[in-house]
Amino acid sequence: MARHPARGLDHIVHAVRDLDAAAELYRRMGFTVGARNKHPWGTHNYIVQMPNFFIEVLTLGEPDKLGDDGFSRLFGAFHRDFLARGEGFSLLVLESADAKADEAAFREAGIAQSEAMRFEREGKRPDGSAVKVAFSLVFAADRYAPDNHFCVCQQHYPENFWNPAFQTHANGVTGVAGVVLSAERPGDHARFLSAYAGVAELKGEGATVAADTPRGSIAVMTPSDYRDEFGVAAPPVKQGGRLAALRLAVDDLARTRATVAAGGVGFTTTADRVVVTPESALGATIVFEQA
Repeated sequence: MARHPARGLDHIVHAVRDLDAAAELYRRMGFTVGARNKHPWGTHNYIVQMPNFFIEVLTLGEPDKLGDDGFSRLFGAFHRDFLARGEGFSLLVLESADAKADEAAFREAGIAQSEAMRFEREGKRPDGSAVKVAFSLVFAADRYAPDNHFCVCQQHYPENFWNPAFQTHANGVTGVAGVVLSAERPGDHARFLSAYAGVAELKGEGATVAADTPRGSIAVMTPSDYRDEFGVAAPPVKQGGRLAALRLAVDDLARTRATVAAGGVGFTTTADRVVVTPESALGATIVFEQA
């Protein structure tokens, strides 16, 4: 099997039922939140940027726009069904330098769920002026995690998307540290994780398996290990592994703690972490860690 470059974390989707309320939650956690965007297949989002990574806060705002195209099926209808079950992290996205090459790599590994699919939309600069942004996505399937989706994303106009003005946050977040999934048998996900991330050698400690990518880690751990690590319950995993937590690096944890507390958002805390609980964060666990 051919070797392919490792793929770093690009973004994660937080699926919510009330998008404007979720955007306000992120503001109360101390994040700078962009403008509301719309996709042609009916999903709407807000973007929370940090250097080379972002959180996509998303809902299905116009279900009547769903069609039978790949984006409608794998993105729009998937989120309709996800939100019928609950809220939380729904989709993990890794960076792609060449979506066509990644499609071929996923087919070779037996994990491809789609061909490379491209779409464009209008974005806005901080001054309100319009710019074009375009992305190509390739979806990959982990049969042991049917409740989540996974894909890679190639940006065609990155200079129009990334903007330092959106990457400064009152809570002191400086970047992504990692993503955590929970599963009854983490080892079941090892083959998929290696092929998806392009990381041949995974790390393991106890039941946990992890891939160190060029931007952040992807770890899979049991619900009990997850609770021991973060002090909160993992999402239900009876149907398979689930995206559970997003780990973010901060430059001053005391500042982060004060900002989140001032926003009235529920969290737990340790010497080196502030953990916003899924009860407070619409089904997601958001972990702030001292960089």
